[in-house]
Amino acid sequence: MPHRPVTQDRLRALNAIVGIAHLVQGLIILALANDFSTPVTASFLAGPPGDGVGTLEVLTDIRVAPWIAIFLFLAAADHLLMVVPRVRRWYEHQLGRGRNPARWIEYSVSASIMAVLIAMLTGISDLAALIAIFGANTAMILFGLIMERQPSDGSVDWHPFWFGCIAGAVPWVAIGAYLIGGEDPPTFVYVIFVSLFLLFNSFAVTMALQFRRVGPWRDPLFVEGSYVALSLLAKSALAWQVFGSTLVT
Repeated sequence: MPHRPVTQDRLRALNAIVGIAHLVQGLIILALANDFSTPVTASFLAGPPGDGVGTLEVLTDIRVAPWIAIFLFLAAADHLLMVVPRVRRWYEHQLGRGRNPARWIEYSVSASIMAVLIAMLTGISDLAALIAIFGANTAMILFGLIMERQPSDGSVDWHPFWFGCIAGAVPWVAIGAYLIGGEDPPTFVYVIFVSLFLLFNSFAVTMALQFRRVGPWRDPLFVEGSYVALSLLAKSALAWQVFGSTLVT
């Protein structure tokens, strides 16, 4: 199917629109935010190893809405920076090489924050588990950065892609285990879980199409346009579904 060619000018306008959209959504979520919070807990050693641990301690309570807003603000900053003249020249140079490192740097932080929030909403509260989930998700994103640094001769090393898939599966296995082990969660919780899982993995599908060179995904500018559009659609859906779950209290 023919597609409308993606140009640098169109990408500039799209980045500006998406950046502003993320910024506005983040501000709206802050304005609508309630006091819903989830605990971060830990059980520290109470003696020699093997003699057991101390009682479960609540280290802090994390308000969810401000962190959803931070997720959106990070995305907004990434897209709006690509419109700034000096940064734009670097951005366009990178796109000419078929890559965008800024995308993966932003995702490594923002998507990992969202993965932790989703985990906390399913009942995972242990500090070590949350750190591990953040780290595994960050590793997945950074494998994406490595994947995009492919040689220009057309050969593709798929190891970073598959290693990233393995790392990225870890948080979802943990989240799924807590969801299945819960005491009869309402149906909408399962719907949200499946929806969030699909939204997260839509970025991996885009990368697979890119490196399989399927149809219009042969064009680096089309690929970038796909990622920018996906940023608006998937991240907005992620943010509002997670935020919506905090209102059902």
